[in-house]
Amino acid sequence: MDISKVRELVKMVEESGIEELEVIHKDTTIRIQKSGYMAHDVPMAPAPLVLPAAAVAPVAPAAAAVESAAPAVDSARAKFKDVRSPIVGTMYRAPSPDDPSFVEVGDHVAKGQTLCIIEAMKVMNEIDAEFSGTIREILVEDANPVEAEAVLFLVEPD
Repeated sequence: MDISKVRELVKMVEESGIEELEVIHKDTTIRIQKSGYMAHDVPMAPAPLVLPAAAVAPVAPAAAAVESAAPAVDSARAKFKDVRSPIVGTMYRAPSPDDPSFVEVGDHVAKGQTLCIIEAMKVMNEIDAEFSGTIREILVEDANPVEAEAVLFLVEPD
């Protein structure tokens, strides 16, 4: 993995509300973790930790624990598909503060239509619909931070 990519990841962790980020790419694992405070209250800068894949514990058991702790989804919501954030950043529902939102609950969206913007490292990333359907729920308020894979919208597909 390119060192400039690692630097971008470190900066993203520093600027976001997350405490830890782990990226696995082929046989390399990079874990960036914000550290606590040292003696004399001098903050430590987060440092990337690069480990060989064999040294990293499998993450499947933790994922299973999260799924089992999740509340049961009611049958009405079971038919909805979610739209998730592909990156860590800040979600904006409109192109600018003075413009109307890209979508509202009840709007029909077409595949490829812009649903929101995720700002990451001062770059505005448009999040487009991957399928057509009707917006049933918007789960993140405007200008709030989101984690990677956070559910942004619930959409009832056509």
